[in-house]
Amino acid sequence: MARPTPLSGFPEWLPAARIVEQHVLDSVRRTFELHGFVGIETRAVEPLDQLLRKGETSKEVYVLNRLQATEDEKAEANLSAADKQGLGLHFDLTVPFARYVLENAGHLAFPFKRYQIQKVWRGERPQDGRFREFVQADIDVVGAGSLPYHFEVEVPLVMAEALGALRSVGVPPVKILVNNRKVAEGFYRGLGLEAVDGVLQVIDKLDKIGPEKVAAALVADLGATQEQAEACLELASISGEDLTVVDRVRALATTHGIESDLLDEGLAELGALVEAAAVRAPGVVVADLKIARGLDYYTGSVYETVLVGHEELGSICSGGRYDTLASDGANTYPGVGLSIGISRLVSRLVGKGLVQASRSVPSAVVVAVTSDETRPASEAVAVALRARGIPVEVAPSAAKFGKQIRYADRRGVPFVWFPAGLGADGEPVPHQVKDIRSGEQVEADPATWEPGADDWWPRVLPVDQP
Repeated sequence: MARPTPLSGFPEWLPAARIVEQHVLDSVRRTFELHGFVGIETRAVEPLDQLLRKGETSKEVYVLNRLQATEDEKAEANLSAADKQGLGLHFDLTVPFARYVLENAGHLAFPFKRYQIQKVWRGERPQDGRFREFVQADIDVVGAGSLPYHFEVEVPLVMAEALGALRSVGVPPVKILVNNRKVAEGFYRGLGLEAVDGVLQVIDKLDKIGPEKVAAALVADLGATQEQAEACLELASISGEDLTVVDRVRALATTHGIESDLLDEGLAELGALVEAAAVRAPGVVVADLKIARGLDYYTGSVYETVLVGHEELGSICSGGRYDTLASDGANTYPGVGLSIGISRLVSRLVGKGLVQASRSVPSAVVVAVTSDETRPASEAVAVALRARGIPVEVAPSAAKFGKQIRYADRRGVPFVWFPAGLGADGEPVPHQVKDIRSGEQVEADPATWEPGADDWWPRVLPVDQP
C-alpha cells in the first residue's frame, strides 16, 4: 500500500494531543453541568432546506449522497420529502438544536438549558485553526414564547468560567467581545440604511479585509453613501469594558442625528451585560461594536472570544441571541447560546507548545512479565490494581527487566511492577514496584498500593511545569 497523503482540514491528533483534547472537553463539560446545563446529541445530517434557510452558508455545506444512488431511486415514492430534497452534514450545532427543540417541545421543560459536544463539518479553506471537520462545544438556553434578557448575561459568563477553568493547564486568558444587534440595526436604520443584514455581513469582515475595503463594499454593494459608510466604521471602532461605551455610542448617534427606540433598547441591554460582567468576570467581557456575526438569525447580543496574545487565530468561541430560529409559525422558542471551537483551541495549545500531557497513555503501571509461564501471575496483579481503578497494562512480552523498564519509559508510564516469585537462590521475593523516574523501588501489595495523586491518570500541564 502506498504511503497515504494527509487530508487537509480533517485533524487527527496523536495520543498526547488527544489527551489534551479530552481534558478540555471534560473540563468544559463539568462547568456546563455545574450551571444546570444538560447534555444532548443530535443527528449529523439535516435537510438542506433547514441548513440553508438562515445565513450565508450554502458554500460551506457538505451534501450527503449515497455513491450508487440513481435518479430512479431518488424518485421512489417511499423516500421522505427530506431525502428527495437532499441532506447535508450540519455546519454548526445551533440549527440542529432549533429543529430538536421544535420536534421535542412537548417533552422539554422551559427554559431549557442544554450543552452539546459534537463534530461539525464546514467546507472552508483549511488554514491555521480552521478545519473542515472539527469538534464544537455549545451551550444554549431556550424559552417558550419569551426568554428573559438576563440569560444573555448568564451565558457568556458561564463560558468565561469554562474557559477560565483551563487557565491552570496553560490555556491563555480570554476576552469575550460583545455587541448587540439592536444597537447596530437601530444605528444603521437611523442612518437611512435598510439592508441591515447586508451591512452586518460586511462589517463582520472588518478584521479580515480592513476598513477601506469594508467602506468600499458598503458603497458599491449596498448603496451606502461615503458618509454613511464612514459612520458605520465609526460605530465599529468603539470598544471598552465599562458603561462609557454606551455614552460614546449615544454621542455618535447624536452627531448623525439618529433617534431610535431600537438603538436605545440595545444600548440598555449592552450596558446591563457590561455592568454585570464587570462584577462577575472583571476584565474578561469587552463591549466591541464591530462584532456582528455573519449569520442572520441573531437578533440581540452577539459574542466572539479571542485568546489574549493569540488574536491572529480569530474567534475560538462565538454565538448570540436568536428569537425566531426555532419557530413553527404557531410557537416560537427564542434562545441564546455560545459555541467553543474545541479543535481550534486544541490546535493552538498543541501546535504552539502551550500545554503538554504528562504521558501519552493512560497506564500508570506496567506489570513486568518474567516468563511466558508466569504471565498469569502478572495478569492477576493487573486485575487487582484495575479493580481499585488504577490504569494498568501488562508488558507485551517476557524480556530482561531493563528492556521492560525502557518500554514503560518510552510510553511515559511512571511505575513498573515486579510480581512476587522466587529469586535465583530459590528464596521467595515479594511484590515490588519501581518509580522509574527516581529509581526508588519498594515492596508493595496489589490489594493496597496506590500511585500518587499526580500519577494516577495523565495530567495536562503548562509546558514550563514538570
